[in-house]
Amino acid sequence: TKQADFGKFSAEKAIEFKKWLQKREHLGQPLSLSTYYNYLRHLTKFFTWLSGEPGYKSKIIPDKIAYLRLSRKEERIATQYTPRNFPPLEYVRKLTDSIKIDCEIDQRDRALIAFALLSGARDKALATLPLGCFDEDTLIINQNPRAGVETKFAKLIPTTLLPFNKELIGYVLQWVQHLKSKGFGSQDPLFPRSKVDQGENNLSFEPAREVEAVFWKTTGRVREIFKKRAQEAGLPYFPPHTFRHTAFDLAKKACKNMEQFSAISQNLGHKYVAT
Repeated sequence: TKQADFGKFSAEKAIEFKKWLQKREHLGQPLSLSTYYNYLRHLTKFFTWLSGEPGYKSKIIPDKIAYLRLSRKEERIATQYTPRNFPPLEYVRKLTDSIKIDCEIDQRDRALIAFALLSGARDKALATLPLGCFDEDTLIINQNPRAGVETKFAKLIPTTLLPFNKELIGYVLQWVQHLKSKGFGSQDPLFPRSKVDQGENNLSFEPAREVEAVFWKTTGRVREIFKKRAQEAGLPYFPPHTFRHTAFDLAKKACKNMEQFSAISQNLGHKYVAT
């Protein structure tokens, strides 16, 4: 907003904005209280910062910014913890064991599912992680945005594969060794996309049986793999992100002190343990 057009920040403007925001809809539905709360929370932080900038100190009275806040009751409702539905370890074992290995695609999908649980990584990181960012000797993953890994807020996240299950770790290591035997380099994807085979004379598309050293453009394909494999196994579908909650739940139960709990929090990329 230009200084000349800004005017004075008033309680009336804050209240008017809150009324306008309450009428907003997403996909035909009113905004949830938590979304409403987060809009106001970020806006409050912005105006608090702006009130200390030259040219705005006289236009923004800090006490007036408080009118952007919800009531204590509304804040409590908006920020309360919502229990998550996530798969148990036994589900992940059943899902990976149900994949019959007939080709590279099967091997990749099995390793992808195992890796999602053992690392607790977000699906964007899974889709953009180069082979060179994983050390098979130490089981350390360097989720490094400089290497092209898309992490939340572009944070550098050093992560160790958690030893929930030896077989699952084995699936990941087998896949890494297979890629290296094919000549994949450190800059190539750890989980590459399927190679499109257009058949004889490019007249038809054949089911993919191999991978090519190309990254997925979106995370949609990652979710499709999880859904397809769950359907084939006759199991309910759990999105990739729920495996992150499983990883935390399993790790949390194994923690014996706050140092270990803090280490798990950092392993998932959280700056604060409370997260």
